[in-house]
Formats: sequence, C-alpha cells, structure tokens
Amino acid sequence: MANQLDLEEQEQLDQLKHFWKQYGNAITWALIAILGAFACWNGYQYWQRSQAAQAAAMFDEVERVVKSGDPARMDRVFTDIRSRFGSTTYAQQAGLLVAKQYYSAGNAQAAKSVLTWVVDNASDPGYQALAKLRLAAVLMDSKSFDEALRQLAGSFPANFEALVADRKGDILILQGKKPEALVEYRKAYKGFDESTEYRRLVEVKLNSLGVDPHGGDATAAEGKK
Repeated sequence: MANQLDLEEQEQLDQLKHFWKQYGNAITWALIAILGAFACWNGYQYWQRSQAAQAAAMFDEVERVVKSGDPARMDRVFTDIRSRFGSTTYAQQAGLLVAKQYYSAGNAQAAKSVLTWVVDNASDPGYQALAKLRLAAVLMDSKSFDEALRQLAGSFPANFEALVADRKGDILILQGKKPEALVEYRKAYKGFDESTEYRRLVEVKLNSLGVDPHGGDATAAEGKK
C-alpha cells in the first residue's frame, strides 16, 4: 500500500513538473505583469495625491498674493502653478482668480490672456464655461463683439445655458441687433429657475426693451409698441 501511495504521489509530482515546465514561464510573466501593473497603479495614485497636495498649497499662495495686490508676485506664482500643475483644477481656479484681479486693476489685456489659457486648458467643463463667460465680458467691454460671441458659441453645461444666453443678449444689444437679443433674453428668462434673483434682472432687461416675458412671444410684444 505504501508503495502504491508513493507511486501515486510520484505520478502527481511528475504531472506537476510537466505542467510547470510547459506553462511555468507564462504564469510567471503573467504574475509579473499583474503585480507590476498594481505597483504602477499604486504609484500613480500616490503621485496624483502628491500633485494635488502641492497644487493646493500653491493655490493658497496664489490667493495670498492676489490679496496683496502685487502684480509682479502674482505673475510669478501664477506662471509657477500653470507650468507645474497646469492640468489640475487648482491651476484653473488660480487662473480665474488672477484674471479677476488683473481686470479689477485695469489690466484687461492680462486678464484676457489668462482667461484664454483657462479656456484652452481647463479639464473641468464648469471652469471652462466660467472662463468663457468672463472672457466674453472682457471682450465685450473692449467692443470686440464678434469675438465675444465666438466665445459663447458651441455647447455649455446645462446649468450655464441661461447665463450664456443672457450674455449673448447683452452683446447683441450693443451691436444694435435688438430682435436677436430679445430671443436670447427670453431664452435666459425661461432657463433661470423662478427663485433665482438673476431671473428678475433678465426680466428688467426685457421690460426695458418693451417686452413682457409673461406675455406672448418677443415678436408679438415688440409689434404692440
């Protein structure tokens, strides 16, 4: 009996050796690939966390510099966060913050340059939409109306559509295109929630143009003037 068990064990061992000889290398390389991928994933996750932490710290610095109002330091820290962490939302937030400060200080050209960078590089659709709206406002103030409208062309996140329509209306009015502006203002009015204070502002704009947003369409209202 003992010899029979020894023979069975030897046979199983021989089968295992044969199997390993035939498939061992493939299994080893597969394990190496799996473990390597897992290590790379962990490394990537650590790198992302590290990048986010550094970008957050640098954004705090941007906020402090913006509050100080020092344009040279602001240029330097924004250039730094843009070059090192340009793909992060912190860099996009920093761009919006810096552009606002530039514009408040009367440097519309610098504000335009920064907002253009955010529009071109933002990974977050919300930040990109906000940058486009602000850039359109800067262009509108400099009477670059066609360029401002181009910034507002295309699709936007749903929660920005009413704001975009309102801004288009403002630009079209400045171009003397009242019928087109009315269409955009009506679109904005319908797009804002009734509880939104901004909706009241759009209603005031429509009223100033002789249109009652609670009445018929814009064309009919215009014809009653």
